[in-house]
Formats: sequence, structure tokens, C-alpha cells
Amino acid sequence: MRGRRIEIADPGRSLLLAKPTGALPHKGGLRLDTQSRDYQILAQWIADGAQPPTDHDANLQRISVLPENAILAPGDSAKILVNGHYDDGRVIDVTHWAKFTATDEAVAGVDESGNVTVRGSGEAAVLVWFGSQVMLSRMIVPFANEIDDKVFELAPRSNFIDDLNLAQLKTLRLMPSPPADRATYVRRATLDTIGRLPTAEETQAFIDDQTPDSRSRLIDRLLASDEFVDYWAYKWSDLLLVNGTKLRPIAVKSFYQWIHQAVKENRSWDRIVQEVLTATGDSRDVGATNFYAIHQTPEDMTENASQAFMGLSIGCAKCHNHPLEKWTNDQYYAMANLFSRVRAKGWGGEPRNGDGIRTVYVASSGELVQPGRGTPQPPAPLDADPISFDDPRDRREVVAAWMTSPENPYFSRAIANRVWANFFGRGLVESVDDLRLSNPASNEPLLDAVSQHLVDNAFDLKQLMRAILASETYARSSTPLEQNMAESKYNSRYYPRRLMAEVLLDSIDQVLETSTSFTTVAFPGADSQKTDFYPAGTRAIQLYDASIDSYFLKTFGRNPREIVCECERSAEPSMVQVLHMSNGETINPKLADAKNRISRLIENGHSDAEIVDALFLVALSRRPSDDETNNLLSVISEYGDDRRQAIEDAFWSVLTSTEFAFNH
Repeated sequence: MRGRRIEIADPGRSLLLAKPTGALPHKGGLRLDTQSRDYQILAQWIADGAQPPTDHDANLQRISVLPENAILAPGDSAKILVNGHYDDGRVIDVTHWAKFTATDEAVAGVDESGNVTVRGSGEAAVLVWFGSQVMLSRMIVPFANEIDDKVFELAPRSNFIDDLNLAQLKTLRLMPSPPADRATYVRRATLDTIGRLPTAEETQAFIDDQTPDSRSRLIDRLLASDEFVDYWAYKWSDLLLVNGTKLRPIAVKSFYQWIHQAVKENRSWDRIVQEVLTATGDSRDVGATNFYAIHQTPEDMTENASQAFMGLSIGCAKCHNHPLEKWTNDQYYAMANLFSRVRAKGWGGEPRNGDGIRTVYVASSGELVQPGRGTPQPPAPLDADPISFDDPRDRREVVAAWMTSPENPYFSRAIANRVWANFFGRGLVESVDDLRLSNPASNEPLLDAVSQHLVDNAFDLKQLMRAILASETYARSSTPLEQNMAESKYNSRYYPRRLMAEVLLDSIDQVLETSTSFTTVAFPGADSQKTDFYPAGTRAIQLYDASIDSYFLKTFGRNPREIVCECERSAEPSMVQVLHMSNGETINPKLADAKNRISRLIENGHSDAEIVDALFLVALSRRPSDDETNNLLSVISEYGDDRRQAIEDAFWSVLTSTEFAFNH
């Protein structure tokens, strides 16, 4: 418009150049050097008439980086070069305009020009971004250990997980810890697979069974148990936000029962997700439809489905193109338009009869208007071709087929990473639901392999769990060695972690042979805000939803199921937790229960030594050492006639120990 921003006759007077160079006052400060290449390009463009883009301009197809992979040492430096590849065949050095971000500053840092400085050992990557294209330049920095190659050649291997893990440990010069003892393994595997402690009989039987296939038979038993169904139904209820503050009681129960039945039948993960995404009908009879009761707008449906099932947080693209990922605002609204015709009777008013029942159906018309354009985007999954506006199909079938396709790398990687995190305490990608390109896996070949293993086994999650449980990587001791204590993400050893809140509470009850009563908070607006919803004997891992009035579960970081984010569950320690375990209203009343395990052992005439032995076996899955036995017996004897109190205190000392509260 021949305004002041561009002065074609005198480019230097253009505000586009005068302000960022400081020639005129500018709140942003100095942003452009008059001697720079950028200044010369802009000045020449203005002098040439400030021509707009044309249909004949070359389009950026991809970028490439050098080096793609580099092996460096602490203190080394490197330079990353970036090339832009255009559809007219040109390859242009765009390093000057690329943006760089280090993914692990403790290993390697990078400046705005792409200069890398190595700071520590491990694997790191530099995210390179240019023109909405993203690439990674990977840096491998071995640890300063001298380890004979024969250590890795002779290390025990059970499957592909061990091969790929040991290959990385060899490259990084990290010593693998030796195998855990049998007592530790059976406790670890039982807690990780079915969410409870092994019984004393189960522990002793596994310790005594020295046959070559004993571990395989243990794994099969765990995967086939009823507790497996309860545990994994609870885990997927976290993911799907089964929550009594979002749904009425009948809907909560229906949704949970659908999940529970899916796990019981061992439905493949792709089928479960397809059924969720395409669910229609009465929310009481078709539990999966409650996904659409929790997420009632196309935007919410899109964001939560992407986060839950692909580990992609695309919410930033709702307002603008993602600044450091490839997702655009157009892609966001194209994806959201796939959900634009989902309708339900009962939304926007009081549900039928006040019971929370909704009937989900798909309308034959309706589009989601993109605010920035004032028109709808042609409906299309991310990175996929659009369908026509008048396509008669249920659009959700299109997104479900695309999302669960073996060719969709996000889908298989996301669930493989979640399963891996359950057994190892951290995902190969961490955080577990953050699979953006700028957050690479700690072992990319291994994540690719476990993802492909799932695809090859038709998304049967039990097959992946079996491979993990059978691996020597999972069976390693948690005791660090001098040559691996400096690492915390390459699985050279098992990483101890605190039991999740629900499992910890159930474990206390299991040891003491007690139970916990639970009360649920009713859906807002209901006549009664608290409802007795769970029968006596219900374990915490069997709870339908997160709206439970439990100080213990809240204190120990249960997932409130408010948003689809693994960050909602916390394993962070706190002084409140310490005080509650030491002297709160959870353990102490259970210790004093007249019908608990302590009472039974005393009434059956067991000696103090037998009780101590039983305590260690049921709580820690091992027998006490001679020193532990002697010390506890000595303390018990000091109580004199108050034997009951002495034994209660012995149980208290074990139940409040780190060894009990952690899987290790």
C-alpha cells in the first residue's frame, strides 16, 4: 500500500528495516545488524519491488542435517549444518535461519548458530527446525568406563530386547548389573504385572522351582490371572478418565465394566481404540460411548484422542502453527472436523431422568468452522489425505482406521512406550505420553523394535508384556555398579520406584489381612454428594473411578483423572507421606484390627521367630537374615508381657520401610 513500512525508493527508510536495526526507536531492541546477510536480503527484496510469493516459487520439501549421528567425548564441540531441499531440485544451506534446541542439556548444549558443546555422557539430540520442518541430530557420548567387549558378548540374552539394550550399553560403555535373585524377581514381576504382592506360598514356590522354564510359567500365570484384569482395567481407566465427577454413577460403572471386559477378553489394543472412537448408542449399554460424554466438543475429542492414543499434544495448533513441531492450525481443524458430527441426546441439558444416560449418534451434516479462516477444513487425519465434505461415511471410522493402522508410527510407539514404562518405571520416551519428535527415546532402535513387535502380534499387549518379563534386561538387579551408577535411563539396571498409591494401600491390606472402606463423591448436583458405591473388601485397584474420598490415595499421588496426562499421577515423596505412614490413620487402625493377620498368628500359637519369618515373606517376599531376625526378636522381648504391641510394632517397622514401599 506504499506505506511507511516499506519504502521501495529508499529501502533503508522502511520501518521493516529501520526499527529492528535501531535506526528508529523500537521496544524490541536491536534485532537486525545492517551488515548481516538477513539485512541485505530484505533490502534487496524491497528494492526489487517487494514482490509477493507466486505459484511458481519453489516449496520446501524437507531438511537434512549434518551430522545425523556423532560419537563425541565430554568437552568436544561440533557444528550442525542444515540443508533445505526444495521441489525444484535445489539444496540450500539454511543453517543461518534454522533454530536449534538441545533435548538433554546435561549431555550436550547448543547455541543459536548450531554450535554444540558436550557436557556429559549419554545420548542426546539437537532439535533442528526450519520452515515447519523438524529433524534431529543425535549425539552419543560414551561413559568413561573401561569394559571388556566380552562382558557384552557373554551377557545373558533371552530375546530382541536384550540384544538392543546390550548394544546400546556397549556403545555407551555401561556395565549391565547382574540378574536379580529369584525372590526379588517374583516380587517385582507380580507387582508390575498384576498390582499386588506375591503370597508367601507363591514366593516360596518360585524360589524352590529351579527348572529352566520356571520364569516362563510364572509369567503365564500372572498374565492369565484375574488380578491382571483388575490392574490393567484400572490403568486404562486412568487413561480414559473414568471419573465420578465427570459422569453419573451408572455411566461410570458402564464405562469401567466395558474396559474391564475388554481386558478380560484380551481384546487387541487397536480394537479397543477403534471401539472407543466409533462408539454409538446408549451410554448405559455401550460403555465406550462415555468417552464422548467426557469430551463433548470436536476440539476436545481431537486433543484427548491424540494425547491418549498417540502420545501427541496438539493443543498448541488450535490457535497457531506449532512453533517447534510440524502440526499446523489447518491440520488441527482438519482433524477436529472428523468429529464434528458426533451428537448425543442429553447434552446441553439435564440427562434423561437425571440418571446420566446419553445416546451417542452421528449426524449426517455439520462442519467445524476454523476461526481464523471462517470456513471449515476438509476433514483429514494428521498427515493424511482429506475426505470430501459429502462423504457419507461416519468420519470417525476414517480417523479410527488411520489412527490404529500399523503404518501409523505414533499409535504403536505410544502404547508400546506406556507398557514399557509400567514395567521399567520410565518410558523409553519420557514423559511417557510426550512422543513429539523433539523428545526422542533413550533407545530409538529399541522403541522401534518393541513397537514393531506389537504390530507383528496384532497389537496383543500380553505378547509385549511377555517379552518384557522374559527379558534379562527386566530381570537385572537394581543394585548399581561403579560402571553404571551414573546413568538413570539406559536400563543397565532396574530402577527402584515407589509403589503407586493404590498398590501400596492394597499391599498394606494384603500383609495385614485387612480391608479398606471407600466412599465415592457423587456427580455434582446429585442429591447426595457421597455415596457408598463399593462393597466391603473392594481393593483400591478395583475402584471404578477417581472420585474416592481417600486421604491415603490423595496423599500418595493417585491420578485424579481430570486431564489426559500422565503427569496427573505423582510419585514424588513428601513429608506428609512420611508422617502419614508413621503415625496416620491408615496403618495404625489396621495394625490394631482384632481380625488381622497378627491376631491370627498369635491365636494359632506361632512363635515370635515364626511370626518374624512370616512377616518378611509376605511383605518383602524374602526371609529375614539372621541379623534381622535376632534384632527384631531382641526388640520384641523388651516389651515383656505386651507381646501383641511388640508384634504390631514389628509389622509397623516393616510396613513403613523403604524396601516395602518400593518395587526394586
